[in-house]
Amino acid sequence: MPRALVVVDYQTDFVTGSLGSPQAEAIEKNIVSKIKEYLGNGEKVFFTMDTHDEDYLNTDEGAHIPIEHCIRNTAGWSVHGEVGEYLGKGKVIEKRTFGSHDLVGPLKGFDAIELCGVATNICVIANAVILKTAYPDSKIIVDTKCVASYDEDLHRKALDVMRSLSIDITDG
Repeated sequence: MPRALVVVDYQTDFVTGSLGSPQAEAIEKNIVSKIKEYLGNGEKVFFTMDTHDEDYLNTDEGAHIPIEHCIRNTAGWSVHGEVGEYLGKGKVIEKRTFGSHDLVGPLKGFDAIELCGVATNICVIANAVILKTAYPDSKIIVDTKCVASYDEDLHRKALDVMRSLSIDITDG
């Protein structure tokens, strides 16, 4: 059963930067372990990177989230910490908004696709729904120990919504 791992937006601005949170910092070792597991099994790893330009505040998203973040080629745009050390071992997909249709093509043919990263209630859920819609017969998995949000209530609600959409929510 071919599997793939998608590390969603584990970038400095979402971990310790302008939109960072202690919850995002706390999952770093779990994500690294998950990456090592997949690579050790010869399986594929994909990284999404939220990517904005300097005019971010003039975009629709910027009007709703008026905090500059993940501006291309800034320190906050980089994949954070030890997770970033694995970029060369996977495929990077830049995205300019919450979900990425560019994930769909490269993930064709996988029986199981697991997502980890941040934020559970924004980019993780958006990409999980896109992948479940594109591949309704594939198992889409989210491990609660490998996702986080700046808001615990929204984190739990997002997990419940994903569960209701036949996305497998696991606990390790």
